[in-house]
Amino acid sequence: MELVIVARSSIEEQILDLRKELHDLLEFPIEKLCEIIKEVGFECDMCSKCCTSDFNDHIFILDQEVSCIRNLPSDALEPAPYFEFCDNTGTFYVSGYALRTKEDGSCIFLEGGRCNIYEHRPLICKLYPYMLHREADHCGKMDWRQISGLNEHGVYHSEITDEECIRIANLTIDYETAYLEHQICFLEKVNEHFKKQNLKHIQSIYDRMMRKLSKGEKVRVMVYCNGRFEKHYL
Repeated sequence: MELVIVARSSIEEQILDLRKELHDLLEFPIEKLCEIIKEVGFECDMCSKCCTSDFNDHIFILDQEVSCIRNLPSDALEPAPYFEFCDNTGTFYVSGYALRTKEDGSCIFLEGGRCNIYEHRPLICKLYPYMLHREADHCGKMDWRQISGLNEHGVYHSEITDEECIRIANLTIDYETAYLEHQICFLEKVNEHFKKQNLKHIQSIYDRMMRKLSKGEKVRVMVYCNGRFEKHYL
């Protein structure tokens, strides 16, 4: 696993930032999002590139999707990458699960270029590439934009009906809302846990434990899922 060093603000500050982002998301006009979707006009050409790590870093699984994935005949979940915290005992904390990938970087459910759980695929897979990201434009103005995978695969500028635009827009807002709410709950749980157990995030321990992980040494990871932490050893 790649060592990623991130400068962090306090947990309370991160919670406030996410709440502001959630507020801004819910205030974002759905008409504007529909305009973005119609302009992008994405049409899947079944190339399956979006199901590989060459085009997507990882597939984050929302809480409401975990039980469905666990009921499928595969050990498909793993702690999401880029652990957010490491306490002074050397235990990592991460906000949720991601889908496993094969050695070639493709999704565990990709077989012969097709998804073998298509009817049960995660919401983010149904939405792709219509994810909202807060990005600066060429003038530096921050705004919500749809930027995922543009012109890298699939067909763009296809005709999309107004009804389909509204359906995609509503699903996109539902996903982004659920994701942000999940991250807020995770941070609140970490904050509560750290205070009760007299723990704190130590960056130097985080870096040392990441180096151990990169060398194949076992580490403990607490994965936040449905309001509690689940213990894993990697």
